[in-house]
Amino acid sequence: MKHFMGFSMLLGLGVLGFAGCSKGMHSGASDNSNQQAPVKEISISPMVQASVNDFSFNFLQHLEASAPKNENFFVSPLSLHMDLGMVLSGAAGNTYDELLKVLDLDGKSLDQVNKAYKTLLDQLPGADPKVKLGLYNSIWYKKAFPFKQDYLKSMQDNFEATVKALDFKPDDASYINDWASDKTNGKIKKVLDVIQPDDVMFLVNALYFKGDWSSKFDKDNTRAADFHLEDGSTKQVQMMHQSASFKHYSAADYTAIQLPYGNGQFSMTVILPKQGQTLNKVLAGLGSNDWANIQDNMVAGKINLGLPRFTIPTYEIKLNAVLEAMGMKAAFSSKTADFSKMSAQGVYVSFVKQDTYLKVDEQGTEAAAVTTTGMVTTSVQIPQEMLCDHPFGIIISEKTSNTILFMGKIMDPDSE
Repeated sequence: MKHFMGFSMLLGLGVLGFAGCSKGMHSGASDNSNQQAPVKEISISPMVQASVNDFSFNFLQHLEASAPKNENFFVSPLSLHMDLGMVLSGAAGNTYDELLKVLDLDGKSLDQVNKAYKTLLDQLPGADPKVKLGLYNSIWYKKAFPFKQDYLKSMQDNFEATVKALDFKPDDASYINDWASDKTNGKIKKVLDVIQPDDVMFLVNALYFKGDWSSKFDKDNTRAADFHLEDGSTKQVQMMHQSASFKHYSAADYTAIQLPYGNGQFSMTVILPKQGQTLNKVLAGLGSNDWANIQDNMVAGKINLGLPRFTIPTYEIKLNAVLEAMGMKAAFSSKTADFSKMSAQGVYVSFVKQDTYLKVDEQGTEAAAVTTTGMVTTSVQIPQEMLCDHPFGIIISEKTSNTILFMGKIMDPDSE
């Protein structure tokens, strides 16, 4: 009789479930340093990077279709993609084919994909010396379960994963929670309540980001202002203000402005719907081609900018339904999952979830994500002013590789 075991994936700034992989955080330069430290270009395969961005916007559109329309969300497509990349390495047959398609990696070999992940792990944390970025992977598995050593070794080699064997007692979840808290600077303290009897592995990816604005907001210019919600009501928020030169782009239904961090390798792009448009409609239609068009056609100019100060202290989302809608079906079923490259004994994905954190203020941005995957047993007009006084979207990305770290929808900046 074939026994199936389930595994879980955790994502968050960023923990991704199966388990495994740790990459050191790059520490930014002193806040008082005006010296322009050299930046580094990331030599990732353009084909693979295009696939990652295609996945990011496909994920955004499926999330927008299923998420509550009037609530904030904040996710890390990079954390999710890398977590699923660890899952992909253990998959075979139709399970592998579905995952490859969901990740928009059709036509790419596993070796190409793993080399791209390795490049991101090696180069992304040091892309800008003035920005702190940590990208980590870990794998936690049940000692008594027969996972293949070749698979575990490949996770260490290709994903720089920390691999730990545990008894998988209920309170062993504390080891994973402590790891997530440590890698996210204490911003995401808990990704698991307890380990269930059927759990056999967690694959976890963590992503941490902290960057000061290249052009900081003066706290003396922050004042109460009206923010217009999509239901027609208005509430007071703390609006930050500054007048400076920013790159921006005007489309038919939205305006985009790029706010750089540090030396400019990382930035937040704010997507502000124009009058008569809704954020939900804009995000539902935003794709990777639109993103490329924004990046290619931005122009610099002086902008009077108003941006709310806001925090999303905890955001947790279970992603099974979203991923199934994207085409990842076989992996979630004990009857159809094929992870024979991971274990000769049957396993399947029991859940994928992501926990995130975001803080935006006058100084800059701090963000974190943990993605967890669990496995269990069965038995063009140039704007002169941009006031973000109604719902807006945000995308945090790196310039040379165009890697998207985080995406978010801010419907209410005063909602915590």
